[in-house]
Formats: sequence, structure tokens, C-alpha cells
Amino acid sequence: MNTPSQSTPRPALRELTPLEARVLGVLVEKQQTVPDTYPLSLNSLTAGCNQKTARAPVMSVTEDEVLTTIDGLKRLSLVIEGSSSRVPRFEHNINRVLGIPSQSVALLATLFLRGPQTAAELRANSARLHGFADISSVESFLDELAASDPPRVVKLPRTPGERESRWTHLLCGEVSLSLSDAPPREASGSETYSLSEFEALKAEHKRLAQEVTQLRTMVEHMASELGIALDKPSEA
Repeated sequence: MNTPSQSTPRPALRELTPLEARVLGVLVEKQQTVPDTYPLSLNSLTAGCNQKTARAPVMSVTEDEVLTTIDGLKRLSLVIEGSSSRVPRFEHNINRVLGIPSQSVALLATLFLRGPQTAAELRANSARLHGFADISSVESFLDELAASDPPRVVKLPRTPGERESRWTHLLCGEVSLSLSDAPPREASGSETYSLSEFEALKAEHKRLAQEVTQLRTMVEHMASELGIALDKPSEA
């Protein structure tokens, strides 16, 4: 039976960058999904970072950027470079550095790759990394990560329209929990938003706009190669 391990204080770890978290997430993911090619080459690792599916947000990074990121993670002992191949290959060391079991590594990696999620979403999205028996098992390991010293995840306040609270990791720094202090809204014909909610909506809008731009560029490139003329969007 899988049960959370006893929490013990761990050495302080500096905040990770979003790309560092993405690199770690990709290494954990590929270790389970493509074990024959793990540890990963720089090319494979970059492709995993730029993957369009199962990623939020979608990134577009170069091998040089990934290599610089790897150097930073190696200094933290979170990534190890193998020496048995002529082509440098890299593997994660997150379970040893953070002192957490494989179940918790799977949950953190899923948060690194896909952003905040509910316990049910985490169970579904981490299925290829670890098969959790039920949602309560996921919540047990999340609670352990939240109670560790320092905490590795936090449960976000439930926003209007959400049935379940989402969880997010803290390895890239603290997140704003000001929504939990916002006064309850009165039912009315028009919606109002607190400042923190408005900022969250702006960030989501920016993320979606970036995805649309990336998709549009991809479609235009494909159309150009196929000799297809696309109608330009009309001006508002």
C-alpha cells in the first residue's frame, strides 16, 4: 500500500525559473513514458519542453536556453549528466534532492508541465507517471507536500464557478492567495472582480493570446508550404 512518507526538513532550495521547472517535468515524464531513450539528449529534452500537447503554457525555447537551464539545475544537483554516452544525456535527481517518494515526484512533475490542477485532474494527468488508486490517495500526497518544510505545493482558494479547488507547486516561488481574503460576492445581474481575480484573468488572456498567435503562425507556415492562400482577418 502506498502511503505518504514522514516529512522531514530539507535544505533550502532557491526558487526555480519556469523553464527549470519545465525541464524537470519533462525529465520525470519521459523517464516513465519513453524509458528506452532515457536519460534524455539535449535535442530530446528541448523537444519535450516545446511539446504542444499536455503543456501549459506552451513554450518555444532553443537548445542553448535549455543547456543554460540544465547548468543551473546541475548546480542544484537536480539534474545529473550521464557519462556513458558520447552524446551528453541528462536525468533528474528531484526525488533525492527534495527527499520525496515517486508518487510526489509524479504530482510535482504534472504541476510543472500543466500548471494548477484539481486533485481529480492530477490523478488523470499523472496516470502515466503513477497510477493512484483514487483521488483521496492523490490528496494524501498533496497534503504531505503542503505540510513539508518548506512546503512544495499549496491549495488555491476556490474561484467563482469552480467546483473544486486547484493545487499549484511552490518551487518557482510563492503564489498570491489574496482571493481567500476577498469578501463574498452578492448575487447580482453583473459580475464584479477583485483586483487579484482581474490580474489572474489578464494573465489567462495573455496566455490564450500567445497560444492563438502560435497556432496562427503554424497554420500560415503550413499554408505557405502547400501553396494555399489564407484570407486575412478583417479589421474590427
